[in-house]
Amino acid sequence: MRVFSAALLLIALLAAKAALGASPRTNYLLYCSGCHLPSGIGNPPNVPTLHDELGRMMVVEEMRPYLVKVPGSSQTPLTDAELAAVVNWVLLEFNADTLPEDFQPITAEEVTASRETILADPLKYRIQYWKDYDFE
Repeated sequence: MRVFSAALLLIALLAAKAALGASPRTNYLLYCSGCHLPSGIGNPPNVPTLHDELGRMMVVEEMRPYLVKVPGSSQTPLTDAELAAVVNWVLLEFNADTLPEDFQPITAEEVTASRETILADPLKYRIQYWKDYDFE
């Protein structure tokens, strides 16, 4: 019965999302907060915390697609435009103080291109392109 109730709740949430058009925050809660928690807290190194560090990463060109290529992002059922909105929401919500002054939001076109390649080893990618990242 509990599984049936959970399935009905999920169907209701997805129907509401389709009918109302979910906000980036709602999409974050539905598709990202299972690993990163509603507050953006993760379990480094495999599930990074989404605060501050992502903003600093935006100065390295290779890190822009990283946010979309990680398996959790690239495999969501969100459209490219919805995923771009979620990533931008995360950057502004949790990283506003660390974003570069000339930051340009991630576009749906960037998401489309980035989703073509899924990162099998996101940690290795971070080490390669973001050597100053704190893995502890």
